[in-house]
Amino acid sequence: MKLNRDEFLETGYLIVKEAVPRDKLAHVRQAYETLVNRQRENWKTERAEGDPPGGVWETAPQPRLQLSTRPLVNQIDRETAPAVEVWLEENIHGVSTELLNVADGAVTEMMMMCNPVRDHGPAKWHRDLHPIDTAPLQGYIDDIREGGPRYVQWNIPLYDDSVLWVVPGSHLRLNTPEENELMLADPRRPLPNGVQTHLEAGDGVVYILPILHWGSNYSPKMRRTVHGGFSTHTSVDDLSFTNHLSLPAQEAFARWNDRSEKMKQHAESALRAMLSGDGVAYLSALDSLHPERAEKGRILSTVFLCKAALAIRLRKEPLLRGIAEELQRRVLGKHPITLNWGPKFADRFTPDEARALWDRFRPLEALLQADEDHFVPGFQSTPMKHYFNEMPADYGTADFIASWTAR
Repeated sequence: MKLNRDEFLETGYLIVKEAVPRDKLAHVRQAYETLVNRQRENWKTERAEGDPPGGVWETAPQPRLQLSTRPLVNQIDRETAPAVEVWLEENIHGVSTELLNVADGAVTEMMMMCNPVRDHGPAKWHRDLHPIDTAPLQGYIDDIREGGPRYVQWNIPLYDDSVLWVVPGSHLRLNTPEENELMLADPRRPLPNGVQTHLEAGDGVVYILPILHWGSNYSPKMRRTVHGGFSTHTSVDDLSFTNHLSLPAQEAFARWNDRSEKMKQHAESALRAMLSGDGVAYLSALDSLHPERAEKGRILSTVFLCKAALAIRLRKEPLLRGIAEELQRRVLGKHPITLNWGPKFADRFTPDEARALWDRFRPLEALLQADEDHFVPGFQSTPMKHYFNEMPADYGTADFIASWTAR
């Protein structure tokens, strides 16, 4: 399809007709419904004490399947392969590649959002950011303006769907005073500048995080919305399921996985350059991670590496191992944009190296926090010390390097 990338970069979202070709829609529906039924059985066995018989399926306002993690990744077979193959469609993969302005966009996450069994009403307006484990909003804005988005996210309903609203252009600015006032009063009501996306079955909406968006109605009405996104790398670690896919799909996932491994190597090189006090090597590693980025991108990547260093320390510090798993899940989980590669990556470093890395990042982490808890509406968070909007003032990679090379 013909795209206007400049308009997409300005508005932050794009409606794509027939993201799923009409002649494939029934097969994709059937594959996902099979996965939903299999996951419902998993939720029955995983339910907590006091939960209803269906577990998450009966309690969640938006039951969600995560195809790229166990146990669902083990449920991909010939019958359910279309649920994965759909991500390779030209109007999804091709469109994402062009909007990212890369040679070959990679699927980062593959999910499905379902309707609840009872009416939960609207969600809250939010941006998909958590400053404690990602970065302040201004860092994303500066990076997008400098080099375009690092990640684009999709909602692709398999049945007609008008749940999602977006605020055009909000990915490139902070909340307005009016938006803050309205969301503080009631974050579950329409914003005057919000736009409702009316999608027919198989259509898609692709948008740039951190756009301000809203799930307007989580009702029992049938909802099966494919959800996920594309970046330069993938977060799919186990590729055994690709044996059930077509050869082009197998090759795509292998290609994306190889690229992800190289990015992990570049991230490790950046961290080891810090350990050796080599500022030139650190900048070189950042440029290898994201060749299209300049200074704003480098400092955002540095903040991401700061969060990764904290995750590494929690993983490798014996006295903290008891809380590391919970923190990893709640506030230091893998995010499709950041450079936190998870526990396996953390195990590349010794406990002494983990402590040394965190010692070098500690001054930057202090600059990312206020003295007291505060809150900005429109974020997926509670009040915290971490800044929601502001990056450190007059601070760049040269200042960061100087903070650890001068020791």
